Parts: sequence; structure tokens; C-alpha cells
Amino acid sequence: MRLNAGRFGLLLLPLTLLLASAPALAAPASEADMGLYTRIAALNVCISRAAGIEFDKAVAVAGETIAQVIQGQHAGQIAQVGPKALTIEELRKGSINSAVLGAVEVCPKEVPADVKAKVDAVLKGSSGAAPAPAPAAKPKPAPAAKP
Repeated sequence: MRLNAGRFGLLLLPLTLLLASAPALAAPASEADMGLYTRIAALNVCISRAAGIEFDKAVAVAGETIAQVIQGQHAGQIAQVGPKALTIEELRKGSINSAVLGAVEVCPKEVPADVKAKVDAVLKGSSGAAPAPAPAAKPKPAPAAKP
């Protein structure tokens, strides 16, 4: 009996996907990872805003997405923060702030003037060290990602 290579590949696909999605030992998110995630969140905000989605919702979804990625791929750890894993709530707050900061940089015309003013004030007052204040909307808790 001879197996068709295409069918055999399809049989192995679920195993490949399972192994690819489960990090062997979750390494903390590096500075480069965080830069990429911030850029992705910012672009999501920009695209959502261009599609007519209100700012707070766009930021909440982008922030939740990044929080879930960090939780799932890095077990909640960020190298710049230290060895302690962050809770999903801490990840959400930081990810929302990153999405706002990134959106101000990438698509400032899509960010409400009052939010831009708050970000500018925080950045001027702290030389960019402190995160921007999060928008009023809070994301609804999502089930934690399973690694």
C-alpha cells in the first residue's frame, strides 16, 4: 500500500500546528518583540479608525490582542520589565498604552485631539518614560489564551 504524499502531509498537519503553536520554553518578550507588538497594535488602531470604528474600541481590541499574544507566547513575561510574569490585567493596561502611543506616532490624524494632547503632555513631562494614559473604555475580559 502506497500513501499519497499529499494525504500523508494532511495527516501530519494537525501535529505540526500543535507543535508550532506551543512554545517549548516560553522566553520573555524581548525589546524587539515588544517593538513589533506595539507596531502591530498601532496599525490595528489606524486601520480600525480608517474603517470608522471609534477610537476607544479600536484601542481596546488592539490592546487585548497584544496582551493575549504576550500571555500565550511569552507566559506573560517581558524582558524589559523583569523576571516576574505579568497578570493579564497588567498586560492589558500596558498593551492599551502601547497601542495609543503607537497610534499617535503612526497615524496621528486618527487619534482624537484630547488623547494626543494627553500623550504629548506625558511624554514631555517624563521624557517618554511613562506610558500614556489609557482611553476611557476598558476592554471586556477575554478568556486567557492557552499556550
